[in-house]
Amino acid sequence: MSRRVLGLRTALALALTLTAPFALAGRAAATDQYTVTALKFTVRAGGRDCAVDADLYRPAGVDRAHPAPAVLATNGFGGSKSDGSTDAIGKTFARRGYVGLVYSGLGFGKSGCLISLDDPDIDAAAASGLVDFLAGTRAADDGTRADFVTLDAKGDPRVGMIGGSYGGAVQLATAAVDHRVDALVPMVTWHDLAYSLDPNNGGSVPGVFKWQWTNGFYLMGETQPLTVPGLDPTRINSLACVHFVSKACALIRRLNSGSYPAKPTADVLGYAHSVSPVSYLNRVEAPTLLVQGQADSLFNLNEATATYKTLKAQGTTTKMIWQSWGHSGGSTAGELDLSQGKLESSYVGRRIAAWFDRYLRGRTNVDTGPAFAYYRDWLTNPARTYAMASQLPVLDEKLYLSGDGKLVDDRAKVARGSREYTNGPVPTSHSENSLSAMTGLPDPAPYDTRGTYLGWTGPPLNRTTDVVGAPRATLKVVSSAARRVQNSGDAADKLVLFAKLYDLAPDGTATLVHRLVAPVRIPDVTKSFTVTLPGIVHRFAKGHRLRFVIAASDDAYTGNRGIKPVTVVSSPRDTGVLELPVVAD
Repeated sequence: MSRRVLGLRTALALALTLTAPFALAGRAAATDQYTVTALKFTVRAGGRDCAVDADLYRPAGVDRAHPAPAVLATNGFGGSKSDGSTDAIGKTFARRGYVGLVYSGLGFGKSGCLISLDDPDIDAAAASGLVDFLAGTRAADDGTRADFVTLDAKGDPRVGMIGGSYGGAVQLATAAVDHRVDALVPMVTWHDLAYSLDPNNGGSVPGVFKWQWTNGFYLMGETQPLTVPGLDPTRINSLACVHFVSKACALIRRLNSGSYPAKPTADVLGYAHSVSPVSYLNRVEAPTLLVQGQADSLFNLNEATATYKTLKAQGTTTKMIWQSWGHSGGSTAGELDLSQGKLESSYVGRRIAAWFDRYLRGRTNVDTGPAFAYYRDWLTNPARTYAMASQLPVLDEKLYLSGDGKLVDDRAKVARGSREYTNGPVPTSHSENSLSAMTGLPDPAPYDTRGTYLGWTGPPLNRTTDVVGAPRATLKVVSSAARRVQNSGDAADKLVLFAKLYDLAPDGTATLVHRLVAPVRIPDVTKSFTVTLPGIVHRFAKGHRLRFVIAASDDAYTGNRGIKPVTVVSSPRDTGVLELPVVAD
């Protein structure tokens, strides 16, 4: 799929390349495989009564005497139960014999209450109320009951969850508050919204505001009263914060202000943490299959990796797949496409089918696949595009930043020298226009403006080199301008830079790998710091060269406050180091 053909709803709701919504005729629709019934629920969430609009998919032949496990799903941001990605989940799993319950998340579609960013106390509480329905312990508002779902015990239904992006994080939140959930498949979602929206890949201070993605979502949410007629009154907050909970609006305003006074910053980013898996993963026990996209500058591979490591360390059954497509585009050739109605047609689909067969149907002999798998875009045979591994790759190759602009493989080859760049009053580097990914508008190729960045380039490779994982760089920079103001009390005065990795072809064509960058707000320019770049899966072909770049700005992010020249000094005993996770073919 081209990044330019992702429409606004497709990109933000993470449409999974599905067909148009399935139209219901009257209250219930039927096929020879399943019936679909529109239902309304009133659930208690965050101290309020919230209306939830849902569709129940009941496979033919499923009744009290012949129960089936259930699959629960909700939409991505900006979507509803009726968008292609959500209702296709209900259809796909109903055809496989599962009871499906798909619903519009709070603040979307015809569901009530405010957008609360998958808060475990609100969004997960609402989902837990739907689990009660699947358990047979509560009815829909019209009195409909589900007495045909497999039970593990009285009040405990056999239920799994699946969905992407906004419909992904809610699964982890729900499993944290309701241990009746038996299996999860969160796709292309976040680990920590503080990192997603205000990333710092090289320190503990507040990060660098990802203003394009963040404001795109914010405007989509705030304009709903203008674009969706007849909104439930519980979806209106105030004139100052129309459609979100107040803390979410406070977060966006703080990030847009460009100012990070210490205490307010801790408070506001604390909210971002609190509605993120990072704050509640220790309560998640359900077996979890994580699926993350390689082409994703919103929620990059590092997010899923952090969730994977946390779950694995605490003993929660978990596996992870790095697929091609994400919020920024990526290939869909041979990839998951639920519109076909056949999970078996893609590697990721087969893994999802096996996951639910194992943990919802109890088929213990089903192979759920390797601990880790990743898509290789340099292969075209669908049977070989995914590589499989028992563990994540490690950083096993070091390159050194020489004073003459070269990347060398031995510290002794480092030349003494220093080089300088400076930032301008406007952004001078471009990686990805996130708004293009949302709207489908053209996006220029990545570029860096001379004098506003430094690059280190390696020699032509004498073999193909496959990098799988998150590269890491240890650096030290000199900036007297940054040093003078970095202790002002406002973290926004600290130096900002952007680290990235290019693939340089023999003809000079430079490719910014997946258009990903690592924003860094340096805690203290008098000390060295470590930058963890976004994870990638990329083959550097024989004869190509690796190029590591640090730039002063990126137009998808906020940048430096004031002009801050930067100097990088290198010597054999004191130089920057780039570490790469390289795997054998």
